[in-house]
Amino acid sequence: MLIKNIRRMIAFGKITTNPIGYAKWIGVKLGDGCRFINLSVYTFGSEPYLIKLGDHVTITEGVRFITHDGGVWVFRPIHPDIDVFGKIVVGNNVFIGTGAIVLPGVTIGENSIIGAGAVVTRDIPPGSVAVGVPAKPIMTVDDYWVNIEPKCLYIRSLPSDEKRSILEQQFWRSQS
Repeated sequence: MLIKNIRRMIAFGKITTNPIGYAKWIGVKLGDGCRFINLSVYTFGSEPYLIKLGDHVTITEGVRFITHDGGVWVFRPIHPDIDVFGKIVVGNNVFIGTGAIVLPGVTIGENSIIGAGAVVTRDIPPGSVAVGVPAKPIMTVDDYWVNIEPKCLYIRSLPSDEKRSILEQQFWRSQS
């Protein structure tokens, strides 16, 4: 029990101080420029070494990668050693939204966006925006850009007080 608790504390320390290092430490294959937002010990599941992320991939809070089919539990009385696994591959330049779940055997194509709360049960083609349960492509990334471009504000690198002032003016000016 003590050793298990020590391992948890080490893992938690690595997650919070160096999430990229933690992912590599547990066996996730990573490209360059990945970003993890609020990673947890549950993000990469029980077989993290079956997960490969390309370059410039963002994983947000609550995302779960599941590399095994837990449903085989019902067959264990007859087949006690049964397990079913599948690798997960995420291409380059992919954003996976909050709370999304990626199931075994799935490939997410490059230049794609997976919406918050999506459950990815099958491959997602490159250049797609996929949402829902189960996740389905609803548009291309190019179509997504056309939809959001008029709403874009180029303020990411501004100091927070300046950004706040612009956002309050933008969103509250008509309600004063």
